[in-house]
Amino acid sequence: MTTVYQFKPLNVARWLIWSLFALLLALIPMLFTSSLAITILSQMGIAIIACLSYNMLLGQGGMLSFGHAVYTGLGSFMAIHALNGITDGSLPLPVSALPLVGGLAGMAFAVLFGYVTTRKAGTTFAMITMGLGELVYAMSNMIPEFFGGEGGVSGNRVAGKAFMGITYGPPIQVYYLIALYTFLSVAAMFAFTRTPLGRMLNAVRDNPERVEFVGYNTQRVRYTAFIIAGFFAGISGGLGALNFEIVTAEVVGAARSGAYLLFTFLGGATFFFGPIIGAVLMVLAFVMLSEFTKAWLLYLGLIFLFMVMYAPGGIASLLMMNLRIAAFGKLRQLWVSYLALAVTSLLALIGAAGMVEMVYHLQMAGADGNTVRFMGVVLDSTGLNSWFGCAFVILTGAGLFELCRRQFSKEWGTIQEEIEKEIKRRAEL
Repeated sequence: MTTVYQFKPLNVARWLIWSLFALLLALIPMLFTSSLAITILSQMGIAIIACLSYNMLLGQGGMLSFGHAVYTGLGSFMAIHALNGITDGSLPLPVSALPLVGGLAGMAFAVLFGYVTTRKAGTTFAMITMGLGELVYAMSNMIPEFFGGEGGVSGNRVAGKAFMGITYGPPIQVYYLIALYTFLSVAAMFAFTRTPLGRMLNAVRDNPERVEFVGYNTQRVRYTAFIIAGFFAGISGGLGALNFEIVTAEVVGAARSGAYLLFTFLGGATFFFGPIIGAVLMVLAFVMLSEFTKAWLLYLGLIFLFMVMYAPGGIASLLMMNLRIAAFGKLRQLWVSYLALAVTSLLALIGAAGMVEMVYHLQMAGADGNTVRFMGVVLDSTGLNSWFGCAFVILTGAGLFELCRRQFSKEWGTIQEEIEKEIKRRAEL
């Protein structure tokens, strides 16, 4: 019997990417040191886990869920109750293990609810998840002993004995705990995509009839993935409870589930790193965009509509298309067109935003007067000059954008043809 040795080359690029990701999580608080920045970074880590867990259903399994906040929210409630148990000494657990409590709770509820929801697929699955989400949200007002009523349930994360000076009182200590869980969770979910179960989940998404034909139970595959997604969703909820030290009924509401759906789609559900982009954008939108304008939800809706119409693959798909062009050394041919598209679209968006702000001011803030300040310019919501000015900016920007878009389409088509010819030439060699 002869022994055959096989050499498997080290995937240097993958190790480099994960090392850079770990360094980014470790070093970014040193660049942004303010308390607001630390809070935003902590929320980004929590949102990354939540959106990636949701993408296990949507992007990898083709399961459109309208109730994912049930598992993050119930994980948060179980974690905050566990924190209170640690505080009064009835639960012998370290505070750093609270996210695991949330993860196990999310998994347990996924076992319970997932058995019902995953028996169907497609639109029926989506409607069942919506119904379960509304049911749990309604129960949050009916069971104040667990959900805390309107005030929610609060806790104190500075509990138990300090370990090596770590009390989780300072936000920076909480951030590094969130960063650790974020890295481990992202790595585990990426590893899941490379397992036979992860590959089979993709097959169920693409062609469930063929999967059934070769002998696999599609409902069992969906159910198992649903449980795993619930576990990571619960970890996200547990980290949220530890970060904010209060959990209210809002965390299981439809708005939170809709946010996971919207930003996972915007980031790019067909790519693993897409939900990470979406999670970062979600925190920036909820924390920063809401401070700039009261009509931020309207802007989010318009952005979502635009992406559905013109970039259904999300931001990640746009990045990957341009990386393909860059790999063939042709990206520099498009930078002028990209600059022109950016400037003209920004011009049209400024005009549209001005009109939105005036409409919103008339409907919501009429008692504050007729004028509204927008980008350093005072607009009169009742004056024709302001409306005509915004309309002129919109039409000018839209017209120039259309001209630039036509030129860009020609350049893009030419470059794609050149790339295809180069691919064929290399294949022949």
